Amino acid sequence: MDFGLVLQTDPPATAVVDLMRRAEGAGFRYGWTFDSAVLWQEPFVIHSRILDHTERIIVGPMVTNPTTRTPEVTASTFATLNDMYGNRTVCGIGRGDSAMRVAGRKPNTLATLRDAMRVIRDLAEGREADVGGTTLKLPWVKDGKLPVWMAAYGPKALALAGQEADGFILQLADPFLTEWMVKAVRTAAAEAGRDPDALTVCVAAPAYVGDDLDHAREQCRWFGGMVGNHVADLVQRYGAHSGLVPEALTAYIEQRQGYDYSHHGRAGNPSTDFVPDEIVDRFCLLGPVEAHRERLEELRGMGVDQFAVYAMHDAKEATIDAYGRELVPVLGG
Repeated sequence: MDFGLVLQTDPPATAVVDLMRRAEGAGFRYGWTFDSAVLWQEPFVIHSRILDHTERIIVGPMVTNPTTRTPEVTASTFATLNDMYGNRTVCGIGRGDSAMRVAGRKPNTLATLRDAMRVIRDLAEGREADVGGTTLKLPWVKDGKLPVWMAAYGPKALALAGQEADGFILQLADPFLTEWMVKAVRTAAAEAGRDPDALTVCVAAPAYVGDDLDHAREQCRWFGGMVGNHVADLVQRYGAHSGLVPEALTAYIEQRQGYDYSHHGRAGNPSTDFVPDEIVDRFCLLGPVEAHRERLEELRGMGVDQFAVYAMHDAKEATIDAYGRELVPVLGG
């Protein structure tokens, strides 16, 4: 199992770079950042700095979207970083939540996302791509390689991930839901004539190492609210009891009253009071090292290839170090 670190690009950017260097030293192989241009600093500028100050870590957004950056711009950005630092990037992409809604737009359609994934991958790897009826190619790309991993929750999005993406990003660590969603993605891949085992599966969720569970829950409750945004869309589209989405995912948002993006992804988010302790415990990894190990072993047994640690809490360094000492050496590789 590989390990990744997920950060928001809050200023100062040097702190983000320092934490990514710390993660690389602890054995983490991936460094991810949020991508929401209004809420945080520009991630790709910081990605360049991370790559320049590390030797092996692979960087990418968790996640970008097809609209706030057009696909050809996204492809050129990745291709430039790869040309400078040797194919050390991965494109995490989704429909767009905070980046789109904060700017007054709706998340992208799955059709737009599908087309964008094809264009970004083809252009970044030096092939021609059709962009709105115009054939484009980045003539300077040589030996480019860009895996495109898609974030998804709902049945149609999970199917698209299996049909088109190189990897699947699941932003929660609940074993029941992970097993259900990984199966849906791999089934879609097989039905599309692809090798389902060739898809990389990345589970991303907050991890907090320590014995004070009450404190850990309060530091990570924001995550249930973030996931709840996506779940609310699914409920609106499919209904709460349609059978198309597990009720284990949808039931907890019944008391949801809205969401303030000014606190998005932050400990103490007042918009997440509706998230019960049970959801925090299921979606996140909390408690002593042994509890983390047990959950990670369970996820690995379900075919999860990477666990990416959301570190938006008050124990970033301690969590990175604990994983580096106790978990990466045992589960990594």
